[in-house]
Amino acid sequence: MAIYFIRHGQSEFNAAYQEGAADPFIFDAPLTELGFRQAADARTSISDLEVTRVITSPLTRAIQTAQTIFDGIAPIEVRHGHHELLKYSGDVGRHPGELRADFPNLSFDHLPLRWWHAQDDAEVKVPVEPMPVFQKRVAGFVADLEDIDITSETVAIVGHGNAFQEIIGFMLNNCQIHKYR
Repeated sequence: MAIYFIRHGQSEFNAAYQEGAADPFIFDAPLTELGFRQAADARTSISDLEVTRVITSPLTRAIQTAQTIFDGIAPIEVRHGHHELLKYSGDVGRHPGELRADFPNLSFDHLPLRWWHAQDDAEVKVPVEPMPVFQKRVAGFVADLEDIDITSETVAIVGHGNAFQEIIGFMLNNCQIHKYR
């Protein structure tokens, strides 16, 4: 039994953004066609892992990745805490009601209405999350992982590059599977 980290597939933001260029303003970016193919490929890679539970970030690209990989294999639950460091439009989340409309088979009732980083200035379209705030949030998520009994279940956590990098020290590729413990 184990915990595996899986980074989401390529998102529309990933495809549109070039380092140093302007933010393309694709909020809560969904997967591209390539991202769905990456997730489908990962589905074949996980068959031997015997995953019994999936935890996904509430960002659309992570949910789509989790569903593509694990639909019909293991139950999927949505949790915040390991969502992406908010630096760009693609990292801005959506209200649980909007997510529920797009993903009616998942529960969002436990999420706060604004589960992503917020700023007091309503004029700011992309409220950049300060690094200490991000690090504290991710540390809280890691502490919660200690409650998972890996003697009785195998858990896959679908999330984001910067969050996983904060935990394991390196960036995962899209749909890369990494054994955390």
